[in-house]
Amino acid sequence: MPVTTSSRPRIWTLAWPIIISNITVPLLGLVDTAVVGHLPDSSYLAGVTLGATLFSFLYWGFGFLRMGTTGLVAQAMGRESDSDVRNLLGQSLLLAGIIGVLLIVFSQPLIQLGLWLLGGSETATTLAHDYAQIRLFSAPAVLANYAIIGWFLGQQNSRVILILLVLTNSVNILLDLLFVVGLGMTSNGVAWASVIADYTALAAGGWLIISRLKRLEGRFLRERLARLSAYRELFQVNANLFVRTLGLLFAMAFFTAQGASQGDTILAANAVLMQFIMLTSYALDGFAHAAESLVGRAYGRRHWEEFSITVRAAARFSLLTAAGASITFALGGNALIALLTGLPEVRATAAIYLPWMVAMPLIAVLSYLLDGVFIGTTAVREMRNSIFIGLAVYLPAWWLTAGLGNHGLWLAFTLFTLVRSAVLVSYYLRYRRSRWQSR
Repeated sequence: MPVTTSSRPRIWTLAWPIIISNITVPLLGLVDTAVVGHLPDSSYLAGVTLGATLFSFLYWGFGFLRMGTTGLVAQAMGRESDSDVRNLLGQSLLLAGIIGVLLIVFSQPLIQLGLWLLGGSETATTLAHDYAQIRLFSAPAVLANYAIIGWFLGQQNSRVILILLVLTNSVNILLDLLFVVGLGMTSNGVAWASVIADYTALAAGGWLIISRLKRLEGRFLRERLARLSAYRELFQVNANLFVRTLGLLFAMAFFTAQGASQGDTILAANAVLMQFIMLTSYALDGFAHAAESLVGRAYGRRHWEEFSITVRAAARFSLLTAAGASITFALGGNALIALLTGLPEVRATAAIYLPWMVAMPLIAVLSYLLDGVFIGTTAVREMRNSIFIGLAVYLPAWWLTAGLGNHGLWLAFTLFTLVRSAVLVSYYLRYRRSRWQSR
């Protein structure tokens, strides 16, 4: 394709289904909250919240199954190796299935440890434990869906993400209403709704896979699926992504814990402001995921002009989006805070720290974009390094600015994000000139 004329529209074509898909995620959370929140005892809502938080962290930790698959498949597409595309699907699904089964086998210690770390009242923790026992049955489906989404995205088919996420969340919402409102179930109904929705998406993903495989040449190599050495590249990529994700989870958990130590109002205000970051990520993730696929394909083909033009086009989209988010937060941040909470003290406290949200999109934008570039080139050790170099600044900065209270915490978190972006930019500039183009 003539990259000089088609990079921008291609990026947008890949990005918009991901952006729309992301919008369905908070919608499901709102319905879960509304359905359980109308039960006669508030402990049900607390239990579902604890349980859902546990699974958000648990499943997010295995997000490497999506990211690693995308980068390797995109490169295989660039090499025009349909056999590699097929076999990467088989390897990723097999790995997802094994991890999913292990999560079920070791469910009890995992649930107990996770709920102990999250805290909560005795009643809420008991309900969350029951919720989690049901939700863990969906682990193989959730992880397999990660692999399926990564496989299709690596082939520049982001509409599958839209189909699967809209299907998952639609089925989940309908079953929430049926089980809780219609059949009188409680938090267990919300859990079973999620399990059924996840397996429904897996069935749909399987059908889409069969349709796609009919158009691919090559064949599955059974000996490659059974030979441990054939998984070396996949293991190396996924191991680094897993460690990177653990570091990022630690950074987020540390921020939450330090906010909680300053009181419930600060904790709630920070939670509201974190939604600003989530809103920004819904758009920026779309362009980052598009970059993963397009950059990975160019990297696999060793088309460096296409590679550079794709990165520049994705950067323009990302920077414009980040600037738009900053302007929106500056002009309408207080209105958005009011939309997210009706508590006067939380609104007033969040408004004090709103300037950090105005700056954050412009500081974080390059980390989002370059995560996509490094996933596409499977330079995941560099992504891992950026997190831990950022933590090496984050923690001392928090300690040195403890006297500033929550402003000090936001300063430390902002520095963490800034350092991560700077490290990734440094790696990108160095590799673009030497390591990548010499291969």
